[in-house]
Amino acid sequence: MKWNESVLSLKPYQPGRTVDEVKKQLGLTEITKLASNENPYGSSELTKQALSEWNQSFALYPDGYATVLRSALANLYNLRETQLIFGNGSDEIIQIISKSLLEPGKNTVMPTPSFPQYKHNAVLQQAESREVSLVDGAHDLNEMLNKVDEHTSVVWLCSPNNPTGLYINHEDLITFLDQVPSNVLVVLDEAYYEYATAEDYPDTLALLDKYTNIIILRTFSKIYGLAGFRVGYGIASEEIISKIEPAREPFNVNSIGMHVAARALEDQQFIDECKKKNTEGLEQYYRFCKESNLNYFPSQGNFILIDFGIDSDEVFQYLLTKGYIVRSGKALGFPTSIRITVGTKAQNDNLIQFMKEFIKTPV
Repeated sequence: MKWNESVLSLKPYQPGRTVDEVKKQLGLTEITKLASNENPYGSSELTKQALSEWNQSFALYPDGYATVLRSALANLYNLRETQLIFGNGSDEIIQIISKSLLEPGKNTVMPTPSFPQYKHNAVLQQAESREVSLVDGAHDLNEMLNKVDEHTSVVWLCSPNNPTGLYINHEDLITFLDQVPSNVLVVLDEAYYEYATAEDYPDTLALLDKYTNIIILRTFSKIYGLAGFRVGYGIASEEIISKIEPAREPFNVNSIGMHVAARALEDQQFIDECKKKNTEGLEQYYRFCKESNLNYFPSQGNFILIDFGIDSDEVFQYLLTKGYIVRSGKALGFPTSIRITVGTKAQNDNLIQFMKEFIKTPV
């Protein structure tokens, strides 16, 4: 076979272990998964109603224009419908952007550690990846600017950043955008923005008119609790959307997913409640870390990265035997830390108790 060398250099995405897999392996009957930053409260009751109301034929292709969902989002955010693009999760929007702007001879600038699909898609497009290490868990915006040159096509910003949970505040973002050349696309990946509570977290939608070289990525997979439907979207100027639309696969978002997502937007009270409970859950972990003298990053997402100062696989395996799936930091660039999705109060309490037991366990 005459394989593309860029494909051969990559490893496929490794999803977290499934609940059923862990149950079978360890002989456990109860498993709590806090590894993939899913919403522990599920989704709005309106989404369940939407499913029961679905009566369209499965034989028909989805609405390629995403008419209903497009209209709902445009109304919610006071946007023009032509400022939106939809994807099979925001992951696909990352792929669409990469296909549209990256090729041999061009480069892209990104933070590291961060969401791995930025680099993954750059490799597939045979573009140069210029990775800039985080400083104390945060984007090094000055160094990222230094990496931008006449061959740079895309800059990726992840805020709140996965896996640290730190964010780029309004002032720093404005300072950065003012210095990026207008012909370089800046991607503001805001998969977790609904969870952010910081007063200086930027209102990026308000920046669209001034900065015509930005695109904002958001998703229904996190706080909306619809990860199983794979619906994400991008918001940008009409010119940017029109330029990247040809790279979008036809009928790329499934019919039921669009229908359910549109109904989910109607229940902003559910979103507010999840945000409040998430903030309370983070405080549970902050108290544990302070009492246990463990370092952590204060998070604006629905997860927390905690440094145990030892091989993170040891912590991961111990918690796994107790029926809790978390994420070892080894694959995330933090080999002595674990990333925990904030669960319900009871889930957090139980997991914290097991982590306390682990700390007291003699080596």
